[in-house]
Amino acid sequence: MSGSAFKAGVLSALATAALIFIAGLAWAFASYNADGPTAPSGDETVVVLRSGAGVAEIAGVLAEAGVIRSATGFRVAAQLTGADRDLRAGEYRIESQASLAEVIQTLRTGDVARHFVTIPEGWSVAQAIDILNDEGVLTGEITEIPAEGSLMPDTYEVTRGESRQAVIERMQSAQAAVIAELWPGRAQGLPFSTPEQAVVLASIVEKETGQADERPQVAAVFVNRLRLGMRLESDPTIIYGITQGRPLGRGLRRSEIDRPTDWNTYQIDGLPPTPIANPGRDAIAAVLNPPNSRNLFFVADGSGGHAFAETYQQHLQNVARWRTIEQEQASSQTPSVTPPAEPQTVPSTPSEATAP
Repeated sequence: MSGSAFKAGVLSALATAALIFIAGLAWAFASYNADGPTAPSGDETVVVLRSGAGVAEIAGVLAEAGVIRSATGFRVAAQLTGADRDLRAGEYRIESQASLAEVIQTLRTGDVARHFVTIPEGWSVAQAIDILNDEGVLTGEITEIPAEGSLMPDTYEVTRGESRQAVIERMQSAQAAVIAELWPGRAQGLPFSTPEQAVVLASIVEKETGQADERPQVAAVFVNRLRLGMRLESDPTIIYGITQGRPLGRGLRRSEIDRPTDWNTYQIDGLPPTPIANPGRDAIAAVLNPPNSRNLFFVADGSGGHAFAETYQQHLQNVARWRTIEQEQASSQTPSVTPPAEPQTVPSTPSEATAP
């Protein structure tokens, strides 16, 4: 073969190889950006990638879930694009027919699905357990029921597959951390001596008012009562003795006010033996550092808040105004303004706002 013929053959082979290479690149590019598989059900597929998973494991999870056609193709694409070093763990919602490029981009950006559970301030342990049991991404049963008042109300981020017991333990740790932070800075001369007693009182404050700016004032009333040896006479404590943390769903009856329970502060002196709910940080802070006040009473004022008083005579005037508001609302057939907490009254005298 002459040199010119050999050269022509080499050039022809190179041209063919180049065409094959270009065709391969075009096919790979098209496959990389083409629509992926249809979701097995619905408009998206949820996949969970564990922390520490390598590209091979991730490819296998994605292929098994049906969001990519080929585990091998995914591994090659991830390596060629450098994504194999950037793939992030977490829960992902992959849209139906997402391309390989879109799947890899989703995993690179860490656009994970996020789940939250919220325990409102003043909710009981029983209610918190209901919330966790209703959260479908969590698993397992709560095997150790926490003590009342031991959970910190807050919004917690949870992951799919996390155990409910683990979330409970996180909530307990959060509350312990708040107590450890606030207790050393408490005011001097408080009428209680332990963090546990502070949480008991804070739980009562939390149940008595739904307005954040009233917590310090309510706390001051109860601290003043304890200092004077007056009974707290808090209606929520009666309710807790009846329902153990569930809503009562109606007004209190006179017989319930008069019925002794361990928590009925109309019938017992001092604090009840346990909290009646899970108080938030602000309620705990309020009882540890209540404002200077001589108030001993409060009653609903018709606006959703309360009117406070230093003397029983002033309190009776506030109660009369509240009764007038109630009558006006009843006569106009408009929904009654329900106070977030039951009003307080003179020691050993049932509250003027409770049902007979």
